[in-house]
Amino acid sequence: MPYRNKTYVAFDGDNDMWAYRYMRGWKQNDNIDFNFYDAHELNNARDTSSEETIKRKLKERMDNAKIFILLVGEHTKNLYKFVRWEIETAIGMDLPIIVVNLNGKKVCDEQYCPPIARDALAIHIPYKKDVIVYSMDNWPQCHEEHRKNGETGAYRWNDSVYKKLGV
Repeated sequence: MPYRNKTYVAFDGDNDMWAYRYMRGWKQNDNIDFNFYDAHELNNARDTSSEETIKRKLKERMDNAKIFILLVGEHTKNLYKFVRWEIETAIGMDLPIIVVNLNGKKVCDEQYCPPIARDALAIHIPYKKDVIVYSMDNWPQCHEEHRKNGETGAYRWNDSVYKKLGV
């Protein structure tokens, strides 16, 4: 079994690539306190590859992940071929799921979030660097506690967390 220390980020590659690139930019900027071990650096899955090949490569990336981040934009709920499969795979692997609302909502966004992610044990947060960092640091332990208690569904951070983070 591989050592799991990566962060897997799923997103709408046609419309929300900008958000993923910002996250990578935050990571590379020495003046910004943001770091994650990106699972997408592990192998290449090209657009010209077959669906089966792409899913196999994505699964290899997920096998190295300790956290699953889902970037939710306007079209995410309509993506079945890969994004839904990625969510199902993350749930099956019991990865802590962080749903990041690109529109800034601090709760589950019923309008854009895929139904499978709404029902999964996941924290729903706005697309803010400090909240993403806080969630990456704190949600895995919370996820484990909720899972042990048989709990599921959408969670959100209390307002005190956002106040502490200045959001």
